[in-house]
Amino acid sequence: MIVDCAVYREGRRAEGDGDFTSALAAARSAGGFVWIGLHEPTEDEFDAVSQEFGLHPLAVEDSLKAHQRPKLEVYDDSLFLVLKPVVYEPRSDTVSSGEVMVFLGDAFVVTVRHGEGAPLGMVRKRLEQEPELLGKGPTAVLYAIADATVDHYLEVATELGTDLEELEAEVFSPDGGGSRHTASRIYNFKRQILEFRRATGPLSLPMNRLAGVGVSGVSVPFVAEEARPFFRDVHDHLTRVNESVEGLDRLVSDILSAHLAQMSVRQNDDMRKISAWAAMAAVPTMIAGVYGMNFQHMPELRWGWSYPAVIVLMAGLEVLLFRLFKSRGWL
Repeated sequence: MIVDCAVYREGRRAEGDGDFTSALAAARSAGGFVWIGLHEPTEDEFDAVSQEFGLHPLAVEDSLKAHQRPKLEVYDDSLFLVLKPVVYEPRSDTVSSGEVMVFLGDAFVVTVRHGEGAPLGMVRKRLEQEPELLGKGPTAVLYAIADATVDHYLEVATELGTDLEELEAEVFSPDGGGSRHTASRIYNFKRQILEFRRATGPLSLPMNRLAGVGVSGVSVPFVAEEARPFFRDVHDHLTRVNESVEGLDRLVSDILSAHLAQMSVRQNDDMRKISAWAAMAAVPTMIAGVYGMNFQHMPELRWGWSYPAVIVLMAGLEVLLFRLFKSRGWL
């Protein structure tokens, strides 16, 4: 349940016995803070942590159930932030999202991770190598997690853009646009972009509040004033990501429209070819049908050259129709 538990004093990690109760007391007595990381805890496992740190029941419920939208909630004794890290698998064109819940208090940070798309292990290692930044307290941890998540959004957006260019080239290739699987792949790509947007879009408001002031005009508590410029930088990066996602969504919609238009044009071409061949088949059928009628008096019925003359007439009309349809691009 507890992946890591450590006390940090003046930006340095203090080794302990891993007991979060004694760790919190040690952190408060020394002017530091404790950072506890959990991975998909059960209700019973998280109960002791929530009671010790006084976490709000609604936030605890959200942490246990997961499947939350990115959001920022302010409670009396803590700050609650929900992030959705994403992972992109280029081979299958699949975007999957995890969840990271961050509880921030006066001397503690509690992170709850769901799924595999969470960069918390690397964030902790990087922060421990930057004691000056880590010495800023819990706010530094919150900033580092948000910054790592949004920076990875940029990487995913770049990878999606590269794969979308390949898909675009495939659609407009001489043979690729007509593949029966192309439309399903475009729809799947659009669905993955939608999944990506669900992670990035709702995060704009929380980052804006952390970067400036709250909706009510009151600064967000538990966040140091000197950290505002750093959160503004994260917000700027997130804005770039959202603009990229909107551009990708528009582009994939245009690619889908172009693909459907190509399919319609090709179907029209096929119909023209079918109609041309049907017209060519109708001429000899009509002539043969006329002379196949059982009437006693018919023109040229007893003429010796009637049969070869009719065959030549059919062949001549077929050649004439073929050249006519060929000149108009129907064949």
